[in-house]
Amino acid sequence: MSKRKSGRNVHGILLLDKRLGVSSNKALQEVRRLFNANKAGHTGSLDPLATGLLPLCFGEATKVSALMLDDDKRYEVLIQLGVMTDTGDAEGIVIETKPVPTLSEQQLLDCLLQFTGPIDQVPPMYSALKLNGKKLYELAREGITVERKARKITIFELILLDFGADWLRLDVFCSKGTYIRSLAEDIGHNLGCGGTVKELRRTRSGQFCIQQAWCIEQLAAMDPINLNACLINVDKPLEFMPAVQVSEHQADCIGFGQSIIVNEQPQVSVRIYHGSAFLGLGEILMDGKLAPKKLFNMNN
Repeated sequence: MSKRKSGRNVHGILLLDKRLGVSSNKALQEVRRLFNANKAGHTGSLDPLATGLLPLCFGEATKVSALMLDDDKRYEVLIQLGVMTDTGDAEGIVIETKPVPTLSEQQLLDCLLQFTGPIDQVPPMYSALKLNGKKLYELAREGITVERKARKITIFELILLDFGADWLRLDVFCSKGTYIRSLAEDIGHNLGCGGTVKELRRTRSGQFCIQQAWCIEQLAAMDPINLNACLINVDKPLEFMPAVQVSEHQADCIGFGQSIIVNEQPQVSVRIYHGSAFLGLGEILMDGKLAPKKLFNMNN
């Protein structure tokens, strides 16, 4: 998340179709300037090589960004076979090439089946994961390679969209923490020729899909009223939680951080509302009280 002192209070989520060649932070700052927003952040970065869905959170919506990081994702990826780079994508330096064997559709489908479901994946060196306080990609740029522990991820769907003599186009539906570059390399190694990401596009993140997203050119052409109309309500990503309505007096108590008595099932996280006003998140305790956990204030 980034902050600045000037700007106006803007609260909501903007779905951006990030263009090729810009970092997620640069894309965020471009949109932030259009809104003149004083507080903004994105939910899971996309590499400059990647395009597609990048949810941006403004104001109080930044409080839900951490929850959105846990969302499942969907990507369309073009894998170049027979080529391996130091970064795992086309932006890297080629470190090895191999001939690509003649592969039938059934051979490809059999290979993809081995990567479907729960699997162990070793994160790439060019990643933002940290070792002793230093990001792995910083070590990689210094020519340092360290051992990385495999992590459990899940590939829910791995669909072969198209293929040629030395490339594959896949639709990947995966859990949080999945590195598509590592997946491309592993598939390439399984096929005996190596592989690297040539194109990558995120098409879905949680409940949001690319068809709902706006590109920077569309946003830049809008007036302030239409810009604000693009914002999604702060509580939209929280719809999986049950909602609890409270009275005006109870809302005042919640605002002061006080617990209130409610008739709800215990040990459940809930959204709290007074009428249509979203107040925040709470938890139903074993004694039947609703304890506020995270309050939202869209009036400032």
